[in-house]
Amino acid sequence: MPSLRQIRYFIAAAEAQKVTSAASALSISQSAITIAIKELEAELGVKLFPRSASRMALTSAGVRFLGHARNIEATVADSVGAMRSETHAVQGGLRLGMTYTVAGYFLFPLLARFRRTFPDVIVDLLEGERTVLERELKAGRIDVAVLLVSNLEDRKRIAHRTLLRSKRRLWLPSSHVLLKETKVTMADLAREPYVLLNADEADRSAGAYWKKNKVKPNVVFRTSSIEAVRSMVATGAAITILSDMVYRPWSLDGGRVATKDIAASIPTMDVGLAWLRKRRLSNVEQIFDEFLRSAAAQA
Repeated sequence: MPSLRQIRYFIAAAEAQKVTSAASALSISQSAITIAIKELEAELGVKLFPRSASRMALTSAGVRFLGHARNIEATVADSVGAMRSETHAVQGGLRLGMTYTVAGYFLFPLLARFRRTFPDVIVDLLEGERTVLERELKAGRIDVAVLLVSNLEDRKRIAHRTLLRSKRRLWLPSSHVLLKETKVTMADLAREPYVLLNADEADRSAGAYWKKNKVKPNVVFRTSSIEAVRSMVATGAAITILSDMVYRPWSLDGGRVATKDIAASIPTMDVGLAWLRKRRLSNVEQIFDEFLRSAAAQA
């Protein structure tokens, strides 16, 4: 399928009839024009230009394709213009709840893009625990919430859509002997000192999958700080199991954190959008939902 870049470069060359002039008009190199046209000809299976030393005159196939190319460029321009008009036409408010982990490791870059795209939407933010956000949704004090939907309790009254499934892996210091093992089991981990994160119900989730695997972790420290977990792991004080979404390879004190897959049944950490099932999403809320789904699909 020809790209818009190839089509744009072809139109410029056809109108200028010289590669040098087309390249100058687009502020790109001559080779970029030449390569794009060759790629386009290969894609279409026809010659668009019978090249000469002085000028680039279109072949009959080139003349026909130039009309199609201009229509494509005009359609894209019209679509972009229409979308810009639509985004500025979207107005309203959005009362948005989020949990700690979602706020720190998922939502804010997307929220910044949403605000740039829909500048006339006023977003009010509330951070809270999952139990608080469920209560606020049911009381009508927030419209939607982005949280760990894998932890939702009242699924009868609260609907949700999963946006991201983040795999949980073993975190350990970069020099740990388990990194050399071909297979690491939960029984192997039970012998190691373990730091347990208790933010966003991570401790409850961990308890469930440790129990399912019929072993218990050797918990030496509990904390609500992911950075504290990272530092303990990097310095060799403990290991842990956490999701890829919150993983960073370095601790704040410069230590290295490695990861490894575990030979065990461990559920993913699922992030999603939640709303009260009985109410219909407003136009702004539907647009926010579609925006998050699109952004998550590209991630």
